[in-house]
Amino acid sequence: MNKETVVNALRQVVADSYALLGQTHLCHWNVRGPGFFALHAAFEGQYTELFAAVDELAERVRALGALAPGGLSNLARISGMEEIAEDTPADQMVAHLAKANRKVIASLGEARKAASEAGDDETEDLMIARTQIHEKTVWMLEAYLA
Repeated sequence: MNKETVVNALRQVVADSYALLGQTHLCHWNVRGPGFFALHAAFEGQYTELFAAVDELAERVRALGALAPGGLSNLARISGMEEIAEDTPADQMVAHLAKANRKVIASLGEARKAASEAGDDETEDLMIARTQIHEKTVWMLEAYLA
């Protein structure tokens, strides 16, 4: 694998992470029901963390000499992440975000593999750190549903 493969994988991670950010923000704004307070706060923590992460990921793309993807329609096209309706019930929001985080984990795995094969330790390390965060998020979301 080469640097271009790493960059393309990173661009996918940026797009998926941005799509997840948007879906998490939508859930934060529109959650309702008995779990409102806990979920509203949890979703805020998640989208706030994701906002900083997307910046770090995009800056890694730039550090590798490429351009970071942007624009909502472009990011949506690259990601292809399933979206949910604004009036989705709370439990379905949580399940959706768990699934969306798993999609990001898969993209991170591809980028990690590409970075490893290209000898790009810095990108590989970033992918490992991001994977740990998303795995913890999936655990917490699924624990809520249990």
